[in-house]
Amino acid sequence: MTSTLTQKIIAHAAGRDTVSPGEIVICKVDLAMIHDSGGPRRVQPILDKLGIGVWNPEKVVLISDHYVPAVDAESARILNMTRKFASDQNLPNFYDMQGICHVVLPERGHLKPGMFVVGGDSHSPTGGAFGCFMFGIGATDMAGVLATGETWVRVPETIRIELTGGMRPGVSAKDIMLALCARLGMDGGDYQVIEYAGDTVSTLPMPERMTLCNMAAELGAQTGIIAGDGITADFIRNAGAHPGDIDRWQNDPGAPVRETHRIDIAALGPQVAAPHSPANAAAVAETAGTKIDQAYIGACTGAKLVDLQMAAEVLRGREVASGSRLLVAPASQKDMAAAAADGTLAILTAAGAIMMPTGCGACAGYGAGVLAEGEVCIASTARNFRGRMGAASSEVYLGNPYTVAAAAVVGEIIDPREFLS
Repeated sequence: MTSTLTQKIIAHAAGRDTVSPGEIVICKVDLAMIHDSGGPRRVQPILDKLGIGVWNPEKVVLISDHYVPAVDAESARILNMTRKFASDQNLPNFYDMQGICHVVLPERGHLKPGMFVVGGDSHSPTGGAFGCFMFGIGATDMAGVLATGETWVRVPETIRIELTGGMRPGVSAKDIMLALCARLGMDGGDYQVIEYAGDTVSTLPMPERMTLCNMAAELGAQTGIIAGDGITADFIRNAGAHPGDIDRWQNDPGAPVRETHRIDIAALGPQVAAPHSPANAAAVAETAGTKIDQAYIGACTGAKLVDLQMAAEVLRGREVASGSRLLVAPASQKDMAAAAADGTLAILTAAGAIMMPTGCGACAGYGAGVLAEGEVCIASTARNFRGRMGAASSEVYLGNPYTVAAAAVVGEIIDPREFLS
């Protein structure tokens, strides 16, 4: 019996030789990730009622990223509870205000191919970029994981996305995902696993692969996954960890998939999703000329170091338009430090960008940067649901960092390729 990478990981976690799509199996969890919003304040009352603590502190990663820094007494209370939980449970892997969980987790070396990982956030599929099976679960299921170290899973089928061709200037992984959202719809993943493959993927750096897997959630998939390779191994080593046996965690030749979608990336240009769904995506020309009040470069999807560098390519020697504002919230402290070291932050601030704390921030409607009634924003985030970034009457467009930066320069949505040499 040939198996997909996903089936191999689940079978190993379930103590089985093989598993088949549709089976429900109990799996041992290699790692559980929780954050301040859906973590201690949700799971601690359940664990207290059971009279137990976490099953293995070494296998739990806790990250504060949603309510940081505290902007009111309630935010401070939640963060205080988070810090106390980390202390009480003796968690050695607690990252307080170090960045967004989906970025901090791999940059600190916690992910490698073959792992079975759960996360208390809907964008946990980001971890699949490292060849592991990682998916999001709710607080009740997470409490069960923290208590027992196990969880159940229905073995998914694999939907393969084969990407070929080189990306043109001004195009990024974000455009691939917006195009897929338009093509497949928000339920196109049908709660299966989306595997990205093809010569395009094999050349992408890890942050771009993370964007592909991150937005598998926007396709309605259980998770996304990319088989590990030399680029994966190098990233993990640079994070101070060992990548393990990457050759073991690959698809078997001829392993069955539910369906395959082939896309020639060489023909793809910058995409923009109109309010209020990522599926409302089309070529940037369709929304060009739309006036904006705010441009926002932030979130796990769109504020990693490579994203900041994309924005800097557009902003070098230019200024944010009068009447518009550009907010930049780097995805992690490490990314921000790297952007400071290579001159990226200097370019952004010289253009008039307002630097925000690392964290989820306005992407999820927390803290500074949210929108007023009727305001229009273009953002590098993954979602633009009504009211997500502020007032219900506000409108959010989604684009890649090039497009967001270009819109900030002219005060309206524009094709960013006009600003690139």
